[in-house]
Amino acid sequence: MSGLFATGVGAVLSADIAVPEHEREMRFYSRVLSTGDHPLWRVEDLLNNRRMPIIGLGKRSAEHAQLPLQWMPHIQVTDVSVSVQRTRDLGGSVLMHTKNDDGTGQWAVLLDPNAAAFGIVPVVPAATIRSGDGSSLLDAAAPVGRIAWLDLTVPDATKTQEFYRQVLGCAVQSVEMEGGGERYPDYNLLGEDGNPVAGVCHARGVNVGLPQAWMIYLPVSDLAESLRRVREEGGNVVKAMQGKDREYVYAAVQDPVGATLALIPG
Repeated sequence: MSGLFATGVGAVLSADIAVPEHEREMRFYSRVLSTGDHPLWRVEDLLNNRRMPIIGLGKRSAEHAQLPLQWMPHIQVTDVSVSVQRTRDLGGSVLMHTKNDDGTGQWAVLLDPNAAAFGIVPVVPAATIRSGDGSSLLDAAAPVGRIAWLDLTVPDATKTQEFYRQVLGCAVQSVEMEGGGERYPDYNLLGEDGNPVAGVCHARGVNVGLPQAWMIYLPVSDLAESLRRVREEGGNVVKAMQGKDREYVYAAVQDPVGATLALIPG
């Protein structure tokens, strides 16, 4: 992802989920994300180490009953109402759509044709992205809790990337892959600066077995310890990859209620 906290069309601002068993889920994420000598996430409220609300863990209520148990990224678009209509036109669904007094779209929660949930919000001015102490974070050098990447695994990535290209209004880049002796394309969604902000992948090769849901990538200070805590707190390690030095470089995990996300070294 380009920049520490990217702004512009197609860039991810934050992510949230509404869960049952909220206290249990809060304990799970507090313990899993707060590993290492210098944790990137705060135990008490899941703000990042710069006191920013990057992820939100809400209680599931009647208002949220129609939302799937998926982490929903909030992706920036030029016009929320236009993107909502394009979603309907292309076979997706609208779960929530809040408007301003003048009728313009404020934010929305959508389902793509694969039933993957995501939110859309208007583009956020870069100057407004600040830490809890008011300082700018766009050029922060120290490790910080953030959404480091985002990807979606589906049976037909070619068809799905076209949906997101039209709904989000972003450019798309083909990425050549190889699996089972065959070559095939996966795709990157590009931000306004031309850099990748998210991936849309076929359910092939290294992505076999991953759910059809947007997966947020969160950095942690001690990935091995985080994976130990995932199991200890009732979660599941779906897939983990190690580098040549046997250190973990990536893991897809499920929380106790079945929502999936990825953890990477911070």
